[in-house]
This record gives sequence, C-alpha cells and structure tokens, in this order.
Amino acid sequence: MVPRFILTPYFLDQPLPGLEPLRDAEWVVNKPTLPEASTQQRMAALYKPLTELVTLVLKSGELPVSIAGDCCTSIGVLAGLQHAGIQPTLIWFDAHGDFNTWQTTPSGFLGGMPLAMLVGRGEKTIMETVGTKPLAEDKVILTDGRDLDPGEGETLAESRVIHLKKVQDLLNSELPAGPLWVHFDTDVLDPAEAPAMNYLAPGGPSTGELRAVFHFLAGTGQVVAVSLSSWNPDMDQDGTSQQVCLDLLMELALTKP
Repeated sequence: MVPRFILTPYFLDQPLPGLEPLRDAEWVVNKPTLPEASTQQRMAALYKPLTELVTLVLKSGELPVSIAGDCCTSIGVLAGLQHAGIQPTLIWFDAHGDFNTWQTTPSGFLGGMPLAMLVGRGEKTIMETVGTKPLAEDKVILTDGRDLDPGEGETLAESRVIHLKKVQDLLNSELPAGPLWVHFDTDVLDPAEAPAMNYLAPGGPSTGELRAVFHFLAGTGQVVAVSLSSWNPDMDQDGTSQQVCLDLLMELALTKP
C-alpha cells in the first residue's frame, strides 16, 4: 500500500504550529476551524474531518499515516477504519498506558485517557460525538507501557488488553490474523535517543530495537493504518528527535511485505 500522510498540527484542541513544517507537498493537512466550545467538543470537531480523510484514503487503496501532537487523534483514525469497514487489531506503542479514566486520573489530563476511551471506558463524549465504536479489549496490544499511574495500572491489569512489557516480545508473539493498526507514541523510545518529549519515562527500547519490530510488522502485509503521536517540536532544538522518529515512522510506512 502506498502511504498517504495526514497531518493534524494540534495538541488536544490547541494548534501546534511546530509540526506544520513537516508538511510535504503531497501531504493532507487537517486543520479545520474549531468552535468556541468545551475541550471535548473542539477535539471532536477536529477528529470528524480526520475520520473522513482516513476513510477516503483507505477506500482509494492507500495506507493512511496520521501524524498529530497527541494520542487522542487515534479516535478519528479508528472511526475512519470503521467507516471503511475495517475492524483492526490495535498495536499501541507507548511509554504510558493512556488507560486512565475520570475515576483513576491523578491529573484530569485527557491525553492520559485515549486508549481507555478507544475500548469504551471513561470519557465518552468525544467517541460518541465522532461516532467511533469501542474496540474489544482483546483486540488491543499495549507495549511497553512502562510508566503507569497506580489506579491506571490496576484497571489495565484487570482488563482484557494484552500488555507486552517489551516491544521485542512482538517478534516472538503470534500476531492475530487480519488487519493491524499500529499507533506509535514517540515517547516509547529511550529518552536518551529522543529527548524532546513532554512526558519523559526512563528506559524504553532503543532506536535499533524499535526499528526491528516495525520492520517485522510492516513485513507482515497486515498493517492497514499507522498513527503517530509526536515529539514536542518546541523542545527539539537540533531536530534530533524529529529525525529519529520520522525515520522509524518510514520503516512502518514504506517497508514492503
């Protein structure tokens, strides 16, 4: 599948201009006018056109590659897959669990909730407004999720989400049949190699380890969508984190089966 890049230069409901220079002439930019409304309503207004774009790309036989400043845009990606008639297994690469709900979150930060939202837990306004249907928990693989809040960790442990604590475990796991959607939160990387992240978590896989896993996944021929939650461009003064993360993204998007 030929990749089609979709850039949403936002962090939650706020513009993130530092991502806009990534735009290539053939990229699509999702930058609608957002209403004066609640944060959830503004995010939903951002994800509705993303949903349409992902659906169009899929129906044209291309690979949607969504790039945004946070993980919540995954709600629009999933809706786009569903509207195209695709029910994927989600492989979620992240240093964090993103599995908080309003009952477990210590901060109230929506950016710590998207994976819980995707399986129908916690905050529901955005999912319902966009028209995204929850994924079955056993259709989700979280890796590495090394930095969990206490309540979040308990919720995750009692869920049916598959939690692989090392990304390399995917190389020795039997992947489910059918379409795969890969979500890449760039903070999964060891911060020694990609330090321009909002929420640093010590440890994590090296660039080489993650590249090997991405190469393996792309080589299966099962990947039908890719989404990326970016580094913080304002912190990336020398461009190192951007280069490392984009190189890894291309391993997923351009490797041929």
